[in-house]
Amino acid sequence: MLFLSGNTLSLQELSKITMPIVFNEPLSFLQRITEYMEHTYLIHKACTLSDSIERMQLVAAFAISAVASQWDRTGKPFNPLLGETFELTRDEEGYRMISEQVSHHPPISAFYSESLNQDFSFHGSIYPKLKFWGKSVEAEPKGTMTLELSKHREAYTWTNPMCCVHNVILGKLWIEQYGTVEIVNHSTGDKCVLNFKPCGMFGKELHRVEGHIQDKSKKKHQVIYGKWTECVYSIEPKVYEANKKAEKKSGGDSKKHKQSTGGDDADEMPDVQETVTMIPGSTLLWRVAPRPPNSTQMYNFTNFAMTLNELEPGMIGVIAPTDCRLRPDIRAMENGDIDTASREKERLEEKQRAARRERAKDEEEWSTRWFQQGKNPYTGASDWIYKGGYFDRRYPHLPDIY
Repeated sequence: MLFLSGNTLSLQELSKITMPIVFNEPLSFLQRITEYMEHTYLIHKACTLSDSIERMQLVAAFAISAVASQWDRTGKPFNPLLGETFELTRDEEGYRMISEQVSHHPPISAFYSESLNQDFSFHGSIYPKLKFWGKSVEAEPKGTMTLELSKHREAYTWTNPMCCVHNVILGKLWIEQYGTVEIVNHSTGDKCVLNFKPCGMFGKELHRVEGHIQDKSKKKHQVIYGKWTECVYSIEPKVYEANKKAEKKSGGDSKKHKQSTGGDDADEMPDVQETVTMIPGSTLLWRVAPRPPNSTQMYNFTNFAMTLNELEPGMIGVIAPTDCRLRPDIRAMENGDIDTASREKERLEEKQRAARRERAKDEEEWSTRWFQQGKNPYTGASDWIYKGGYFDRRYPHLPDIY
């Protein structure tokens, strides 16, 4: 058997494994990145606030909400082809976004979004580093998220939490997010430290997020708590600590939690009720939007995700010919034609390999169109910077990738 408990496979080894298309969902990874923007209203609201701690609360809620769409989304997005792009313009929500697959080995996706009134920009690059751990796949979304609020002359940076998909070999697939996310306001020195809690032995902490906001002198101002699958609150630290002590004194949570099974069996998802108990005095920062009634028949998509592959007549000739709405394999899968989707996916991958061989023969380097490699101006880390020009609608010399 390929997967042995306790063994790991590197991303390089993983890339050599062709997964059957039935494990996919009909969206490109570039479209999955766009789902970060589902709750953009939180950024718009932050722009209107005069207090930096209050702005940080909403930035923290935005960072948490960015992973909410992953709940129960066990389908694998299509790997973007080198040079593939995706654009999204939402006039009613006041922003537009462009993303590009800037590297194939390693796979790196870069994105840039901006508000139409120039209040903010949100950009970054993602390099999902994957590992197999026997029964599960762990994804570390390497790359920095940067949010700039131009009105306040502020810049925030953070990285996303780890994601783990359980039962890739046997049993029901389920997703866990965990790890520490540190959001830094580089203008004020404020910081928000969020702990996405691992499930644990008895599942009590499944989906929970807890953290705090502190200023540059490390004084705690607010506590953030909730679940990334449901809602997030903020509260004063003293009130939160007093509630914790009272809860501990009364015996805490007396409910029994199902223990994950060990050995060679499936890792069962703990039977934990998805409800966050609001502590009196808390402020609701964000609540997840309900999914449509037919979501379970549509790859557990959110309402937002269901709109991402729409190709309206007015888009043809306006969006770039590299836009993943035009990918024939994704389109065929969305239409329920799995055989055509499989054939088209294989054809596109071979076309990509042939183009790579031609470049190697001619000793030609791949040239990105809309992003260039550089340094993040706030962290100094390697990043991909938007060069501009995409929305001028001039697309000369774009590669024929489909």
